[in-house]
Amino acid sequence: MAGWVTWRTAMERALYGTDGFYRRERPAAHFRTSVHASARFAAALGRLLAEVDAALGHPQRLDLVDVGAGRAELLVNILRSAEPELAERLVPVAVEIAPRPADVPGRIGWRSDLPHGVRGLVIANEWLDNIALDVVELTPAGPRIMLVDPATGDERAGPEPDPDDLDWLERWWPLRETGDRAELGSPRCRAWSAVIGRLDRGLAVAIDYSHTRATRPVYGTLTGYRDGATVPAVPDGSCDVTAHVALDACTAAGERAGASGTLLTTQRDALRALGLSGARPPIDLAHRDPRGYLQALCSAGEDAELTDPGGLGGFGWLAQTVGIPVPAALAPSPALN
Repeated sequence: MAGWVTWRTAMERALYGTDGFYRRERPAAHFRTSVHASARFAAALGRLLAEVDAALGHPQRLDLVDVGAGRAELLVNILRSAEPELAERLVPVAVEIAPRPADVPGRIGWRSDLPHGVRGLVIANEWLDNIALDVVELTPAGPRIMLVDPATGDERAGPEPDPDDLDWLERWWPLRETGDRAELGSPRCRAWSAVIGRLDRGLAVAIDYSHTRATRPVYGTLTGYRDGATVPAVPDGSCDVTAHVALDACTAAGERAGASGTLLTTQRDALRALGLSGARPPIDLAHRDPRGYLQALCSAGEDAELTDPGGLGGFGWLAQTVGIPVPAALAPSPALN
């Protein structure tokens, strides 16, 4: 890969090309997600799945789709935590471009594209942030698409964005001062629209690093990850390259695609509403049931990591439904805030 290209082209090649990062690497070796932090994350999503099942009238077939599934760890953990009767009706599908790992259970479907006519729950955990996009900088000559040398990460100004992208910038990420940068979120909006468009009835949840129009970072969020550490975002295939997601823009895109209900919240609020309080067990339990106390203390620590507002708990959750209300289980209790 040589020469100057747009960031979108460079990211697409670096992450998903023939020998791209996500075709070659195991994500858990490079960064820690909620799925890897604790099985209690999957258990909480399992409770949400049960709410969706009830809203759909307990159908004979209940779809569970994980978009950007990695090695299907989330699906495996949800299946383990689900009630047997519900688990029997589940049709779990992993959407992932990497080859199917040998240890994924046979009942989990594996495909590289979104299925049509989903009735159930779609989860997109840390998927949208890896959808390739362009970077725009406001120059003295106006906004310009930035070009990048994939081998070094060096940049230079390129062409003006097209009219549709300029409209997106004006609505969602306006640039005010020379040097201001934006990550052009149109591809993420289209990707999320496709998820909602393939949801026949049920709930789709996007969980990701995010920001809203009022809190856009002036210089953007492009970041690289390798071996558990942040590194320069050089799109040469040696590292993960991500950018935070404009979830408010995706919200509007989902509504245009047919979403009938929407909740935009944080992981902290969503998981606490689903029962992960992080509260320490009462000290007297240590005397009555020492083993139970240690287990409860461990669970509280895992909950605290998952709901830490300065870490995983600060992730955005976009929940959108088609044909059913937003599950009441996602509504936070005033006592938890």
